[in-house]
Amino acid sequence: MSLIRLNDVSKEYDGRLVLREAFLKLRRGDRVGLIGKNGTGKSTLLELILQRQEPTGGTVDVTLGTTIGYFSQFSELDGDQSIAEILSGHFADVHRTQARLDEIGMLFADPMSDDEMTVLLAEQGELLERMDHLGAWSYENTIDTVLTRLGFDVDRRALPVGRLSGGWRNRAALAQILIQQPDVLLLDEPTNFLDLDGVKWIESWLANFTGAVLVVSHDRQFLDGVVTRIVEIENNRLQDYDGNYSDYVQAKQSRLKMLEKQFAHEEELLAYEQAASAARREAARNPSNAIARRLADIKKKQAPRPIDQIITGIYEGLRVSNDLLTVEGLAKGFDGSPLFEGLTFSLHRGDRVAVLGSNGSGKSTLLDVLTGETAPDAGSVRWAKGARFISYNQVFAALDLTDTVGHAVNAYPDSLAFSATKKSVGRFLAMLQFSEDDLRQKIGTLSGGQRARVAIAQCLLSGAAVIVLDEPTNHLDITSTQVMERALAHFPGAVVVVSHDRFFVDKLADRLLIFDGTLTVRETAATGAL
Repeated sequence: MSLIRLNDVSKEYDGRLVLREAFLKLRRGDRVGLIGKNGTGKSTLLELILQRQEPTGGTVDVTLGTTIGYFSQFSELDGDQSIAEILSGHFADVHRTQARLDEIGMLFADPMSDDEMTVLLAEQGELLERMDHLGAWSYENTIDTVLTRLGFDVDRRALPVGRLSGGWRNRAALAQILIQQPDVLLLDEPTNFLDLDGVKWIESWLANFTGAVLVVSHDRQFLDGVVTRIVEIENNRLQDYDGNYSDYVQAKQSRLKMLEKQFAHEEELLAYEQAASAARREAARNPSNAIARRLADIKKKQAPRPIDQIITGIYEGLRVSNDLLTVEGLAKGFDGSPLFEGLTFSLHRGDRVAVLGSNGSGKSTLLDVLTGETAPDAGSVRWAKGARFISYNQVFAALDLTDTVGHAVNAYPDSLAFSATKKSVGRFLAMLQFSEDDLRQKIGTLSGGQRARVAIAQCLLSGAAVIVLDEPTNHLDITSTQVMERALAHFPGAVVVVSHDRFFVDKLADRLLIFDGTLTVRETAATGAL
């Protein structure tokens, strides 16, 4: 039986079509990945399922009694209770049952008749069975496991959630959803604030979850490990593919080839129609020569330049020296607690270094030290003369919301937008899904994902020798991430990136700096399959 059904659903905003003829069923046990470019309507679809919005046409039906849990990358708990208290509160039935068992235990200490004893023993037996049914004997362990895997230490568990940072309040909201175990889970980018261990644990947790899951995620390896069906929003419609993300890639390639053949055939038919129309018009003007005229091949095809050619064309004028950065004996900590020490490594042209480790281990702090945002406690960071770096996170934070997209991507004096041809820059930006209308938009009117693409474009076109990125895929859709991957792969300089996105790291990195819980950062070659 379907828990949720979308029947011929359409949705418009101020006359702008977002969804049309959308059909979707979610049954118990379904694992569905919802993908699509930024702005195609993924969040709108979730809002329709939650019945926070009404469809313009069609119906959204939820089976009576179905509970839905919704987690968004913008979900944040608040209040004066700690996360431990909030999660414990979801076991109110357990607490009430345990309280009554305690009362019965105290009553047994008092003298009573055999009949009274029989009644109490019968009630106690029923309550113990209820405790078994509620999983009461393991609920504290369940809470501890969820909080541990989501990175909550003892101090953060005890703090009022209102005093936690936004990222930790976001994780607290995820913890609450997992503890509630609703019939249907709607997850919008659930891995954004998690480290690799947390992501892997969520995958295993979802494998044992008995309800239905609809997840929006840019994390391709997460989709591979979790979903058994992909639904893509494309041209305002839902396109269904069986299997995980890897299966989707193959299936869509086949579908596109089929469509290409279909539309090529239609194009030929239209070409003949166009030629015939032109011939009739010419015959009307000059009847004597009408029969002698022959149809010419009017199709003028120009094969699109491959993505890699466009990217290499952008970077062919960028000159980068071989030696870029030397780090020796680096150490850093806060409030007397060291994060790492004795870190020594170098960075050269062509290096692709990924920084891995659990949350709070010091990954982002290392990037802050490398880019001068934070001073080291010991050791040195020496950039080679003329080796300019750019930090994606600094660029994103400094975006001028009153500026236009087009002006912003050309904002740097040494921007490659000035050395490359206007045509090649235009194609490059088009690959990042910037239309001519987009380039004229004010940054303040854009979504978080669109602003992230502006910052990525600025970094890729900046002309810097080193690009430093901290979780760059968090706000990007899969298509934008793929373009960024190709650009970074061809970038002639060096890249240093912190990321929990295993697919992204496997494709990009050739070296790893691993924060493994000790003060020593381990350097190793990237071998893939994280």
